[in-house]
Amino acid sequence: MFQDAPIYHQLVAERGDVPARVRDAATSILRELEHVMGATALPALSTSPLPMRQPDAAARAALQLPRP
Repeated sequence: MFQDAPIYHQLVAERGDVPARVRDAATSILRELEHVMGATALPALSTSPLPMRQPDAAARAALQLPRP
């Protein structure tokens, strides 16, 4: 996804691979929900990545990101 984006590699070096950590956390939460609720209680969820979008003002503030 970001193989040819030097800025991505710089951000990973500075802040860690945040997208990977989020994916891991989401997968863990999904597994826990499946265990607690039973696999049949949850609709089939796609594990394909969602399209990227610009963070809103609250997300930028929480992450201390500059304005676009």
